[in-house]
Amino acid sequence: MASANLKKEIDCSICLNIYTDPATLRCGHSFCRICIERFLDSQEASGRYSCPECREEFEERPALHKNIVLHNIVRSLLSAPPKEKETGVFCTYCVDSPIPAVKTCLHCEASLCEKHMKVHSKSPEHVLCDPTTSLGNKKCSVHKKLLEYYCTEDSACICASCSDDEHQGHQVETVAEASEKRKTKLGDFMTEVIKIKQEAEKTVQSMQENKRKVKVNAVDVTKKVTTIFRDLRRRLDTLERRVLGDISWQAEGASRTCDYDIQQLEMKVEELSRKIHQIEELCSMTNPLTVLQESDTGDLCDTEEGHFEDIQLHGRGNLDVAGISHTLYTGLSAIITGANRGMYIPKPEALSLDVNTAFNNVHISDDKKIASKSPLQHRDYTPERFQVYPQVLSSQSFNSGQHYWEVDVGESDDWRVGMCYPSISKNDGYSLIGYSGNSWCLMSSGKEYKVMHGYAETPLPHSVSANRIRICLDYWAGLISFYEFGIPIRHLHTFTATFTEPLHAVLYVEKGRVQIVGEI
Repeated sequence: MASANLKKEIDCSICLNIYTDPATLRCGHSFCRICIERFLDSQEASGRYSCPECREEFEERPALHKNIVLHNIVRSLLSAPPKEKETGVFCTYCVDSPIPAVKTCLHCEASLCEKHMKVHSKSPEHVLCDPTTSLGNKKCSVHKKLLEYYCTEDSACICASCSDDEHQGHQVETVAEASEKRKTKLGDFMTEVIKIKQEAEKTVQSMQENKRKVKVNAVDVTKKVTTIFRDLRRRLDTLERRVLGDISWQAEGASRTCDYDIQQLEMKVEELSRKIHQIEELCSMTNPLTVLQESDTGDLCDTEEGHFEDIQLHGRGNLDVAGISHTLYTGLSAIITGANRGMYIPKPEALSLDVNTAFNNVHISDDKKIASKSPLQHRDYTPERFQVYPQVLSSQSFNSGQHYWEVDVGESDDWRVGMCYPSISKNDGYSLIGYSGNSWCLMSSGKEYKVMHGYAETPLPHSVSANRIRICLDYWAGLISFYEFGIPIRHLHTFTATFTEPLHAVLYVEKGRVQIVGEI
């Protein structure tokens, strides 16, 4: 009963198995470290954490502490040897009171306790083994003799008569010798398995550390993006108030100008109406002398046309739309520039193609941006030049940092784009990008799209509809990513590796041409 209770105490309440690397929460409850980490990960989206045992809640993700005492208890229990009485084999000669056997004699076919083993015969034919009740697999089923030898050709345990009979002429060795050789081989295999296990554990630790870094980086980037958007909204609000204020000020000024001009024109209209009335009175007179002798008839004929035109010209008050547009454009440009600085957005690399690496039927344009299939170019041989496939490397290489570049593949339906080490083979089948472990590529053949590395192909689940491909490199993180640069930008595939050499961009073109794009 005590053993059963102890077993219950060393079981994780999440996985219901014996603790593995037990870790304790602040509330005192313990779990397998990997179990509680997964449980806390599942709560991360809500931002609220709790203990799966007592449901105590924590404001932040709780720190895990190794439970050393529980760890030592589990290790001791797991490493404790089984008790002898659990074998269930008893001494053949102790008939009055069953006593557990410690050995079984294969010759006598009897099990022996400590007392009877001391007086047992020590002659070679009396072979002792661990206590067992099944002696059938210890003797030859044909000759009923002990299986003392091992036939290496048939991989079978045999007796002395078998070695003189159907196994005659075969390579035979004693069971002890064969067992030792098997143990040696198993030991070597176990050493390899332990190495693989250690590498796997290192990889798991590395992936867990990378997962932790990704979470930390996500939090940091989220804070940056939140700050940028908050600043964008503030600056956009300020720019909006500025532009709208400018429009309002201009509209008010134009309105005042129009009011003044309207007033002046109304006065002019009134004056003109008075003159029209006087002219009508003169024209209605019948006495010619009166019409001619009127003292102010000259003034009546003066319309002051120039002043009227000045008033009309001055009255053309309009908004300065060009000035408003300029203010808006420069303000938006300043905001975008500030956002770019906040996220450290890199510019596309200005790559150029290295003619010294180009295959002899690949033509390179004068600006070293376009690679196209062409007749033989008769270039001189160089160790760097591809000799088998229509490929070319970039002049630039990258051994650190984050970079991206783009290529237009719209004029070819048989192309490959990617990255490779400068040590890539140049004159055999492994020189094709994607065929070796030192090159990574995205490829198109007709309407079929794949990514390749180390001769392993991974078909893409959809076709690439855009003509422009973006290749992103994060050298330190060991990432090469491919994107379809359309609307929207779509992620195609990401390779993960540990880079050991500088990386060059590489183009393959079997039909048409492909072009490095200089601007977004």
